[in-house]
Amino acid sequence: LPLKGATMRILIADLIKDGPVLTDGSWGTQIMKRGLRLGESPDAWNLTHPYRVEEVARAYVEAGSRVILTNTFGANRIVLGKFGLAEKVSEINIRGVEISRKASGSSACVFASMGPSGKLLAARSVTEDELKAAFEEQAHAIAQAGPDAIVVETMMDLTEARIAAEAAVRTGLPVIACLVFDAGKAKDRTMMGNTPEQAAEVLSRIGVKGIGANCGQGIEGFIPICSRMRAATGLPLWMKANAGLPERIDGQTVYRTTPEEFAAFVPELVRSGADFIGGCCGSDERFIRAIGTALNNL
Repeated sequence: LPLKGATMRILIADLIKDGPVLTDGSWGTQIMKRGLRLGESPDAWNLTHPYRVEEVARAYVEAGSRVILTNTFGANRIVLGKFGLAEKVSEINIRGVEISRKASGSSACVFASMGPSGKLLAARSVTEDELKAAFEEQAHAIAQAGPDAIVVETMMDLTEARIAAEAAVRTGLPVIACLVFDAGKAKDRTMMGNTPEQAAEVLSRIGVKGIGANCGQGIEGFIPICSRMRAATGLPLWMKANAGLPERIDGQTVYRTTPEEFAAFVPELVRSGADFIGGCCGSDERFIRAIGTALNNL
């Protein structure tokens, strides 16, 4: 059952009371390494390749993650519909939470992932009502499986982030909502022009228990974003940067940042106010170990 009332608030507070918490790394990148084919749904692997998905989760737990996500990033009706899987929303989300829970044992909390629809409100390719229905369906399915929290992540539009976060909050579970800041001259806005301050203002009003940023750019770019969020809110901050920007080399997507280079920025990110730190695209268990070492040395 979803956590309620005081229990809901204590979860996040207890996790961060002794300092920043180590989360996990990328999921999509790691599933691709395990054989995901072009045009195949990563989320459907919860049903077709659960042992491979569990490998990803278990690798992060063994690397020291105290919070791991679930393989449910694109498990909403709109995204799954592209693969003919719109009627599998409940099954895929429930199984995703179960897989991460099995891998986590008693070593890590499970925060279920909710990603974007892949459609733009500004382009009128989706309506707010359609987004609300899709995210409410996904959030309800996730809540049935009983994760510790929900992370709304990789949102490029503050309006879509708000709609998804509102759906997640209605489950009674703690919710952390994150956006991608990689646009504008300073790479400090979302694709739709939203600033960290606007994100803090809008999302804090709807009852989320944390906000943050993920994806979009390397960890050095997250430091000013984190500082600005910390100045705008007292909520816990979730920061998961990419392993640099991807490059195409010999037909392969390559991230050049090493775990050691990434971890070198962790102390400054902590000073900027980060409460949860992990990696996004291009990162793996080596990055988590390096971040963990940096946190332990603080």
